[in-house]
Amino acid sequence: MALQGSLADIGLPDVIQLVSVSAKTGVFTLSGDGVDGKIFIKDGQITDAIAGKLSGEYAVYEMATWHKGQFIFTAGIESDKITVNKSNTSLMMEAARRLDEWRVLQRKIPSMDVVPFFLPREPGQDQITLSPQEWAIVTKIDGQASIAKLEQATGLPAFDVCKVLYGLVASGLISMRPSEEKAAAGQSRVAPPGPSQRSLLALAENVRKLADDSVGLSGSIAVEKQYRVARAEIEAGTGISAVNGLVDRLARAISLLEGGDKAGEFLRRVNPLIVSGAAEIRPH
Repeated sequence: MALQGSLADIGLPDVIQLVSVSAKTGVFTLSGDGVDGKIFIKDGQITDAIAGKLSGEYAVYEMATWHKGQFIFTAGIESDKITVNKSNTSLMMEAARRLDEWRVLQRKIPSMDVVPFFLPREPGQDQITLSPQEWAIVTKIDGQASIAKLEQATGLPAFDVCKVLYGLVASGLISMRPSEEKAAAGQSRVAPPGPSQRSLLALAENVRKLADDSVGLSGSIAVEKQYRVARAEIEAGTGISAVNGLVDRLARAISLLEGGDKAGEFLRRVNPLIVSGAAEIRPH
């Protein structure tokens, strides 16, 4: 039977670890937000990967950031190419580092839908020296294209595009605005009253601690990934639904990693926390 599941329930690093331990040979087929990818494994070691226009280790890093979509592992299929030479451990450590950096980037780049635009510069300001990669991105900024479209136009990984844009924002060269579609949708939507962002973040942190207790060290990466998704949603103004979604995703991940009994125990422990927390965090 093929190993399959949802990236919303369990992250790619955890799945790779399961297959590595059993020294399997085969291919992971993943579907993300409009992009498909494949990771080939031989005797538990990643040998080849492709995601959209990316290949090799950068394709692995890209797919490790996907938190939506499906995956399926089909045994016995090998690639005739070797584009990855690093160990699985090195790949996953670098992927985890990039996930940490994504969290920093999201402070100035909330989503791939925002549109970068140049800020006016005063005469006499210092000249700016750009690297070839920065230049490739800067020349595509027209005040209309979203970051997602810049990624497509440059052929660079989303991580690299966002990292360059973050530096340009920090330097005061560009700023970000919602796309016209997002702005129009926002004008017609009135945010309902709800708990403060600070209280929701504290509640999400407590949910994460309970999940960590349920899975232990082996599943901590999956828990951390789902917590970061919820944190980003809370900071974007999603509200209490972000915490509820976190609980749901963690329960499914725990069920997949540790079994249904552990997932049920997690829900029994977390439900009173959500109920009491919701009562305590009503805005004053």
